[in-house]
Amino acid sequence: MGAGTDLGRVRGLGAAKDGVHHWWLQRVTAIANIVLVLWFVFSLVRLPALDYSSVTLWLRQPVAAVPMLLLIVSVFWHLRLGVQVLIEDYVQGPARIIAMLALNFYTLAGGAAAIFAVFKIALGAAA
Repeated sequence: MGAGTDLGRVRGLGAAKDGVHHWWLQRVTAIANIVLVLWFVFSLVRLPALDYSSVTLWLRQPVAAVPMLLLIVSVFWHLRLGVQVLIEDYVQGPARIIAMLALNFYTLAGGAAAIFAVFKIALGAAA
């Protein structure tokens, strides 16, 4: 047989069939975060100093700027996916819509600001 009642099957009620995709994205971004954070830590350890000039000179190289951009996108995407699950599980009613809008705004604004900062440094804009 199938899961659920006959009426539920007729109405099309049941699993949303979107959970596997969400779960898979969380795992992919988690693995990407592990790899990129390890790259970031090892790159910082290899710098001669952690002062402003050393880090900006390092980040002006495409070999450093591109993975940094990937790290930013992956971290903010993973953050959004995780907090979305919390909101969906624990926030009810109209507050859920407001919380999701706030989450989307925060992740978009934070990610855009971080990407803008990396582009500004990588393209050599004056401080």
